[in-house]
Amino acid sequence: MRPLALAREKQSGQLRIWYDIRQNSPRAPTFQEYLEYEGEPDVRYELVRGKLVPMAASTHLHTNICRFLLYKFQRYFATGNLDLVVNALATGVRTEENTSRIPDLVVCSQTVWEQVLHRIGAGVLDFAEKPILVVEIVSSNRRDDYVIKRNEYELAQIAEYWIVDPKDKIVRVFTKPNNEEGYDWVDFKEGTSIVSPQFPELVLSVKELLNPPLVEHLMKEEQSKIQTLEQRAESEHQRAESERQRAESERQRAEISEQRAESERQRSEKLAQLLREMGVNPDAL
Repeated sequence: MRPLALAREKQSGQLRIWYDIRQNSPRAPTFQEYLEYEGEPDVRYELVRGKLVPMAASTHLHTNICRFLLYKFQRYFATGNLDLVVNALATGVRTEENTSRIPDLVVCSQTVWEQVLHRIGAGVLDFAEKPILVVEIVSSNRRDDYVIKRNEYELAQIAEYWIVDPKDKIVRVFTKPNNEEGYDWVDFKEGTSIVSPQFPELVLSVKELLNPPLVEHLMKEEQSKIQTLEQRAESEHQRAESERQRAESERQRAEISEQRAESERQRSEKLAQLLREMGVNPDAL
């Protein structure tokens, strides 16, 4: 009997099927095989209890919310000088022995990201590489996000999980208060801002998040503000330079006046000395 009991290259339609040669029957791929799997171009797969599940294409709103969140978190981390990394629609998270999810947004430490950055295979954070936040945007299968993934992220001990729900117009934030094992959750509705225990200074309006502006517009506004600040700084610099030059001119004029006064004083002393030598008292004049 052959010692190798796997044959990984058989195909069925477009999806690869793993076979056990001894049983000549399909079997579930292992987690490692999932990491090495190369499927169809532009199709992303989650591994759900040993089954490859293709992910549905994102709607434009879904994508826009992802891009907006990515933008907001990147600015927040940069402003706060936080050693955190955020990725959208790309990084997987292992939640069970044979399950790996691809959240819409994943936040992890820079240390974790640098450890996995050059690892070969699919970009999945393993059990020891926990993210500190995952975000799912509700699309077609609501039960997945509200029940199944919620349970998986809770059991995987991920500190914070957000569900962004454009249909119900809420953002549900799951957290583990006081390091408890189970999640607590709070719904944030339109007209309020999201409160995150891990990111207390983050200002994020629910209304804006559910219907966000284009990131390109935000970047243009940001660039416009930078240019305005640069122009204002240049104007202040030119004003300060003008004041400096004016002060320098005043100093030079004062110095010339002082030199002129000193010359007059020396001339007066020489004249007085000359008069004394001629027998004339200059004070009597």
